[in-house]
Amino acid sequence: MTKLEMNKAELTRGKKRLVTGDKGFVGALCLREWPDAVGLSELAGSDVDVRDRDALVRALSGTTFDEVVHLAGISFVPESVADPLGTYGVNFLGTLSLLESLREVGFKGRFLFVSSGDAYGLVDEASLPVTESTPLAPRNPYAVSKAAAEALCYQWSQTGGFEVLVARPFNHIGPGQSERFALSDFARQIVLLVRGGAPRVLLVGNIGVTRDFLDARDVVRAYDMLLEGGVNANVYNICSSREYSLSDLVSRLIEISGQEIAVETDAARWRLAEQRRMLGSNAKLVAATGWAPAFDLDETLIQIYRHWEQQVDA
Repeated sequence: MTKLEMNKAELTRGKKRLVTGDKGFVGALCLREWPDAVGLSELAGSDVDVRDRDALVRALSGTTFDEVVHLAGISFVPESVADPLGTYGVNFLGTLSLLESLREVGFKGRFLFVSSGDAYGLVDEASLPVTESTPLAPRNPYAVSKAAAEALCYQWSQTGGFEVLVARPFNHIGPGQSERFALSDFARQIVLLVRGGAPRVLLVGNIGVTRDFLDARDVVRAYDMLLEGGVNANVYNICSSREYSLSDLVSRLIEISGQEIAVETDAARWRLAEQRRMLGSNAKLVAATGWAPAFDLDETLIQIYRHWEQQVDA
């Protein structure tokens, strides 16, 4: 029996879950945390394109699963700015292609679309914390593509033949995250500075901001619990409901290093019209599922730093 046949056979036993974007940071974490989950790349090949409806139908035909977590997409904002058309194609049309493919193969379970808290855009500080009723005002192609796909998912929840829920995760971090994202980048820089000796100067963008951070494992737990307790056609923030100073987190990473490291602003890393403060409300998620963060963010920072130590030493 081939690996593909084994994966499809495994999907037929009991309650099973399909994860798209399983080669990404959070998708791979989902597969580690959920023993019964199968990644789309395992069924359709590592180079699967979610826009290719025919390829999806071929891969999904003959499988039996109860839940889908849709993570596949372009998630790095600068990449979306550089290629808006590609971003809209993957994040919006790819979602439509997947929904249509699932319907064609007879899927009748629950579908969780992973959107983003970035879809809220620039929120007035007087309106914090952000709730699910806060109007969406996306300000970059990534956020626009997520907002558009949310509208598609709502339509599908009413007419598509299976239940669809939407998650809006806020900033989440953990060991193994790409250095394209701020805290992972800072940890990597610090490790390299420690290994390389003087001068030790950490380059940052605007760290005089606050963000609502979670450990990525808590985000995965929230996805799991939403599939059990969420309500069709509903949207749920996934956030800590706690405001963290990015400057304080950078200082903590430096403290973890045990070294003296200067911090210097790099104009190339500065974003225009930066949101000064961000804080979300997780009240709706908690009410629906009983979810609560289980991982201490300070321990997460330590694990991110240790991960980069291992990577640099490898």
